[in-house]
Amino acid sequence: MTHGSTRPTSRDVAQAAGVSQTAVSLVLGDKWRGRVSEATARRVRQAAEDLAYRPNLAARNLRLGRTRTVLLVVPALTTEFFAGVYTGAARVAAEHGFGVVLYPSPEGIGPARDPFHSARAALDGVIASSMAADALTAIRGDQLPLVMLDSDPRGSPGAATVNLDISDGIRQVADHLLDLGHRRFLHLAADVASWTFEIRARELSARLAGVAGTELRTAHAPISMDGARRAVERALAEPAPPPTAVICDDDKLAAGAYKALRRHGLRVPDDVSVSGLDDLALATALDPELTTVRLDAESFGERGMEALLAVLNGRVPEGGDIPVELVVRGSTGPPRGAAA
Repeated sequence: MTHGSTRPTSRDVAQAAGVSQTAVSLVLGDKWRGRVSEATARRVRQAAEDLAYRPNLAARNLRLGRTRTVLLVVPALTTEFFAGVYTGAARVAAEHGFGVVLYPSPEGIGPARDPFHSARAALDGVIASSMAADALTAIRGDQLPLVMLDSDPRGSPGAATVNLDISDGIRQVADHLLDLGHRRFLHLAADVASWTFEIRARELSARLAGVAGTELRTAHAPISMDGARRAVERALAEPAPPPTAVICDDDKLAAGAYKALRRHGLRVPDDVSVSGLDDLALATALDPELTTVRLDAESFGERGMEALLAVLNGRVPEGGDIPVELVVRGSTGPPRGAAA
């Protein structure tokens, strides 16, 4: 079939694949499951690829009443983690003809302003981090198809939740330090009201409570290096014996802990071991390099977008938490005086 400069149409794809235009619409709109066979879907996709067919999204959106736009609501972009979440979500969205608008919820300056005149009119759905949940009401995002990231699956406002296996990450950190011989711990906890940080505190307390002779203190800090430094300095000034290990909710908090320990003449890890969580680029910039839990931010974003697409198409999203991995580096070692 020769089109010259004429753009191929869905009818051309249907003729090339030997199917109806309805079948082409179902397959290219990712609504074919249970309505046409896999073999038919493969034929349609191949025909579309051979013809370099691109659907007229503007006309299609008018028919569907969709803008094919998703809002990703995250905390203020203070680390590269949420940039990775955006990258993963945008990659999956693009494969399905959607665009992703990134909306960082401002911190400490009151309610977020609606980035659209009417969120419901301009968006097909929302993916939101629990750390930015307060922004949802302001932009009426909770009245749209909604997927929550890092959120309690039992009490989330969203139609679906997507979580990293943070509980397992905390258990991996605790077991690593316990195996090294540590028994006096300081938990440098993020001073953020969010389910993901509540889980970290709960899991750490539960894991250490099961081992005789352990002590756990908690210091709360904003997610900043200076805030973490001040919190650790206050903890070190207390009359109690100093910790032999500091478990941090975030790599930036760990960097602040390094500063506080060095100001007190303590070496990492000879005097105090330090662990983080996220595996940001910062982790390998510190000296010694930071033992931390690697979170796959891009997979997190991909799964969030896949879950929202499933909700929009009336399907049940994939279940199960995303695995995480402990990365052991130079910031952790046996406590001073422990047997080799």
